[in-house]
Formats: sequence, structure tokens, C-alpha cells
Amino acid sequence: MMDTTTTIYSVRPSVRALLAEAIDYAGLFPPSAVSMPEAVLNYATYRNSNYSWMLGRFVVSASRLGEFAECAADFVSRDAGSPWRIAVVFDGNLAENLAAVDSFNVVNGERMFCDSVEMKVSSGDAISSAAAALPAGVSAFFELALDEALPELVAEINLAGQQAKIRTGGITPEAFPRTNEVVKFVRTCLAANVPFKATAGLHHPIRCFRPLTYEANSVKGTMHGFLNLFLMTGFAREGFRTSFLEDVMEEEFEEVFAVEDQSIIWRTEFSLNTFQIEQLRAKGIRGFGSCSFDEPVADLQKLGIL
Repeated sequence: MMDTTTTIYSVRPSVRALLAEAIDYAGLFPPSAVSMPEAVLNYATYRNSNYSWMLGRFVVSASRLGEFAECAADFVSRDAGSPWRIAVVFDGNLAENLAAVDSFNVVNGERMFCDSVEMKVSSGDAISSAAAALPAGVSAFFELALDEALPELVAEINLAGQQAKIRTGGITPEAFPRTNEVVKFVRTCLAANVPFKATAGLHHPIRCFRPLTYEANSVKGTMHGFLNLFLMTGFAREGFRTSFLEDVMEEEFEEVFAVEDQSIIWRTEFSLNTFQIEQLRAKGIRGFGSCSFDEPVADLQKLGIL
């Protein structure tokens, strides 16, 4: 568990722009799949750590909202004036999920508030009908398959004024999309002015070959890096060609990444300044879901980024 003391330390403006509120904590989901009490305690701890500025929402499935509210009650009462933000993953009936979110916000809005929901969709009608039924103050991230329907569905998300979601991994090698698929998704979203988030398989900042679960004999696979993904999105916004973007996504050498106060650099000659970084977060990738918050922080520390 990370250090939770209040030691003052310096974070470069470029790094803060890149990673502020970037990590939605999804400890309830595989491969961590910790218990609700443990996940809530972890999130409360992260909120009071030196790295709270990187922490985004607590991710919970709609069917477990009641369980979450009960476990979190004591913690949120101590955080009066700073409500917990919740991301709800829809499971089951859409109308029931929407009603559960609305009820949760009515009851708990001053202490914890669901401001985003995530759901898989496969048609434009599903996107438009769900978007029209969202409770007040709630936005949606629509998870899309990486197939031929992608451009049409991203366009529908734009019309609905919502956001997209890409699944970037899982607990088997087959769950990780190919590099060209990730690049296509990002470019499609950017072309349609649709912000997005990523989820799964992004525990580490740099692309790597690692065990895919925490089991002793876990299968190994190549995992996408969240730093690769964020920088690739930034370079895509600047109009770099597809082959260049694929090279950024497939970079595995940590020494070619460098950070300065007002820029983040790849391979010495390619960089994004703080303004470009702010734009890639506002108009490109909003953040990513991770079942671990400790691992990204620890890896960034080892890289000298934190």
C-alpha cells in the first residue's frame, strides 16, 4: 500500500496536466476483484495520499450500488464537502440501471454522486435512447466493439453529446486489441470530436510483457501502456501519420520517454507541450480504468516521472 503521509513534493506541470484525475479505481473488477470493503478502504486511502490528484472515480457495477453505499457510508461522512465521484458500469436491464443511478444520486448526492455511467452498445438506436434517458448531471461512456460499425457508432455518440470507451485488455492475451485497432479507435474518436476513456489491461505506463492476473501461474501477455496510449492520442491530435502512432503505442524502452516542466518527450525529437497535453485530456482521452492504483503510481516513481 502506498505512503499516505502529507509530505510536500513537486510534480512537473506537464505530468500533472497529463495525469490529473486520470485513474478511475476499478478494484472490484478482475484481475484484482477485491471485496467491496477492501475496495472502499483502498479508495479512501488513495483520496488521502500524496497522489490523490491522479485519482478519478470509484468504479462499481449498477447491481452493487446498494452494497457500495453501505460500505462507503462511514468514509464519505468524514469527507464532508468533498463528495466521492462514482462511475457505474451497467449490467442487466437498462431501465433498471438508470433508475438505480437516479435513486442513488437522490439519496447520496451531497456525499457521493454518480456522474458517469458505462455501457456496451452495438447500435445507434441503443446510444440515442440511453443518452436521452440519462439522469440529470450524468454522462455516458459507450463501450464499442472494434469492428466495421465503429465510425457509425462514434458519429452517433457525437450526436448524443456523449463519450466513447475502448476495452484495452483483460485476463487473456486474446482480450487485448491489436495496436492498429487501438490507433483506429483513437483516430475515429478524434475525427468525430468524441472524448473517450480506456479500461482494462493498463496497469503499467509502458508497453510490456507481464502476467495478466495475480495468480501464481498466470498466463503472460503483452500489455498496452497507458503512457503510450496518452502520448499516442496527443500525437494523433497533432496529425501524425498512422505508422508513427503505431510506433508510439509499441514502444517498450522506458529510457526514450522524458519529462520536462512544460513538455513530455518521446525519442528526443518528438514532444507535446503542456497546452497540447491539456487538449488531449479535454478532447481526447479522459482517463482510464484500472483495478490497481498502487501499480501505476509505483511504476511512474520507478521511471522518475513522479
